[in-house]
Parts: sequence; C-alpha cells; structure tokens
Amino acid sequence: MGRYILRRLTQMIPVLFGVTLVVFFLLRLVPGDPAEVILGNRATEANIAHLRHSLGLDKPLMVQYGYFMRNLFKGDLGESIYYRQPVMGLIFDRLPATLFLVSYATVLAILISVPLGTISALKKDSWVDQIVRGFLLISLAMPAFWVGLMLLLLFAVKFHVFPVAGWGEGFLGHLHALFLPSLTLALGISSVLVRSLRNAILEVLAADYVRTARAKGLGERTVVTWHVLRNSALSAVTVLGVYLAFVAGGSVIIEQVFAIPGLGQLLLKAIFGRDYPIVQGVTLYFGIMVIVINLLTDLSYALLDPRVSYS
Repeated sequence: MGRYILRRLTQMIPVLFGVTLVVFFLLRLVPGDPAEVILGNRATEANIAHLRHSLGLDKPLMVQYGYFMRNLFKGDLGESIYYRQPVMGLIFDRLPATLFLVSYATVLAILISVPLGTISALKKDSWVDQIVRGFLLISLAMPAFWVGLMLLLLFAVKFHVFPVAGWGEGFLGHLHALFLPSLTLALGISSVLVRSLRNAILEVLAADYVRTARAKGLGERTVVTWHVLRNSALSAVTVLGVYLAFVAGGSVIIEQVFAIPGLGQLLLKAIFGRDYPIVQGVTLYFGIMVIVINLLTDLSYALLDPRVSYS
C-alpha cells in the first residue's frame, strides 16, 4: 500500500506539469488585454504599456512561463492583478468553503444513492423501481444550475428555511447554509450512482455465493448488507470517484448561483477580469483536487475488497 501511494504521488508530477502548460498557454490565447481591463477609462496607450511592463506581460510567453514555474516551485503563485494580493492567500481564504461544499455533496449523494439503489434492485420491475428510475431520469435531464435556482426560490425565498447566500458560521452554520447547494450537486451525482449501484446489485444477487448464504439460513438483511452491498460497492465507488472530479469543477457554477465565497466564485471573477495569476492558481488547485480524489478512490478498493492488490 505504501509503495503504491508513493508511486501514485510520483505520477502526479507530470500530470501537474501538463496542467500548468495547458492552463498557462491557453489563457494567453483568450482575446483581451488584462491591462486594458484593469485601467478601464484610464486605458491610454502609455498607461497600458507601462502596466504591461510592470506586470511582465510584455515579455515572451516562454519567459513568462519560466517565471511562473520558478515561483511555483517556491510555493508562490504570484500576485493577483485585480486584488493586488498574493494568490496563495486568496486561495487559502476561499478553499475551505469549496472543500466543505464538495464533501457535503458527497455525503448527501451517498445517503441518497445507497437506499434508492438497494430498494430499486430488490424491488425490480415493481412500482417502487419505476418511481426511482423515473426520478433518476428527471434529475439527470435537469441542469444543475436550474435545479439550484428552483431550490433557492422554493426553500430560501418563499419558505425562508435556508439562507439565500453565503456559507454560514461554524460547523452547524455551514451545514445549514450549504444544504441546498450540496443537495443540488448530490442530485446530479445520484442520478448516475443509483443506476450503477442498482445494476451491480442485480448482478450480485444472481451470484452463487448469495444463494449459498441464503441456503445457510442467514437473514435477508445480513445477506444484503454483508454479501450484496459490499460486493456491489466497487463499481459504484468507481462511478462516484469519476463524478466527484466533475463536481469539483461543477461547483464553480453552483457557488455563483448561491453566492458562496469559494474557489469557483473567485475563478469566475478572475476569468472576466483577465486575472491570469488567479485563474492559473485556482485551476492548479482544482487539478490537485481531482488527482487526490482519484487516489482516494483507488485506495478505497482495498477497504471494500481485500482481494485487491496494489503490487
């Protein structure tokens, strides 16, 4: 296990290097001059030239990339063009909200998917199964931002059960304030996760060892919990890991809808403001989050199935 983790961490290095290359050079292809955006009405040719020189934007792209990588190895992501603050500090201020949102959405997705997937498989082709499958189809067809807006209008604006914006104070405050955005993300994950879990459970239910367990006189709850669900979880965990990577990126829109001061909101403002250092820094952090999620997904296999080998 230790050697596997070390090998995966080593494999992260070229991946992160590729992320820095793509993000840095694609940003430079986006139309618009950040100096003009910053100066606004004061954007004369002299002022633009002076600001571009002070920000290093007049240097060749390879030189700018060299400066970026040199500072990155020092743990310095540069200074925000708009905020005039270190990018690392801005990211650390916004990172807790995004991590809490993604973690909260993951927990809700599991709480929704496991019962629905299990009931749907055990009650195959019944009216319960049809309702669950219809719910999945509807939730899969609805865009996440539209679902978020509908939940916001219903539970925050009309009934005042949850706050309209922000992420609260303290752990309980975060749980309350982030319930609607987390539920929005969780519904998107669950629509695929339930289907995967249902198919896996149906396949396991037909296995010989399940019939043997029932023949030994084990109760149905014991059979489902210890023999069916545990062996069905591997495929569901794979799907969950893949979709969590999308959730990390999808949180950008949800944070904007619910006005959550996280990395997503910071990234959108930086994109519209041509704030290259922030876009590079936040994208790099999202890349790290995706790699860590994939690593944790692989490591969870050993917890669910001792037969999994990491040699």
